[in-house]
Amino acid sequence: MFNQSMNNPQPSAPVATHILRETTSYAEAQAIVDKLSDKGFPVENVRIVGTGLRSVEQVMGRMTKGKAAAAGAASGAWFGLFIGLLFGLFASGVNWWGLILGGLIFGAVWGAVFGYMAHWSTRGKRDFASVKTFEAANYEVHVSAPHFEEASRVLGPI
Repeated sequence: MFNQSMNNPQPSAPVATHILRETTSYAEAQAIVDKLSDKGFPVENVRIVGTGLRSVEQVMGRMTKGKAAAAGAASGAWFGLFIGLLFGLFASGVNWWGLILGGLIFGAVWGAVFGYMAHWSTRGKRDFASVKTFEAANYEVHVSAPHFEEASRVLGPI
């Protein structure tokens, strides 16, 4: 039984699949599925499976106490602006602008303090900023067993 929602088109029970193609890039796997879709194949019977997963952390730069305070001030300012706007719903006239500006400044100051303290508390154990992602070595395009022959015919030879 299939869930008809576009957010979760997975079957409730495992379905046997066959590997239609193997690629070394996600873009190639997407292109295969796109080709099947363009030719009218029911792509809800297709999966892209990444194999050989690895974690990759891209170092963005050195993190100093000043940079940590600046980043904290920026996020604190946004939060303060939100709180100021929320309280501003119940104010009018000059008070409204004061709440907005006060929330912005108060949030920025406290954000800077907390950003500085958070970085200071690491005692230099992590003096860099980074972004972590996952990458696969290979990608397999799987098709459910009952649709494998049709997918092979639609896709054609390699």
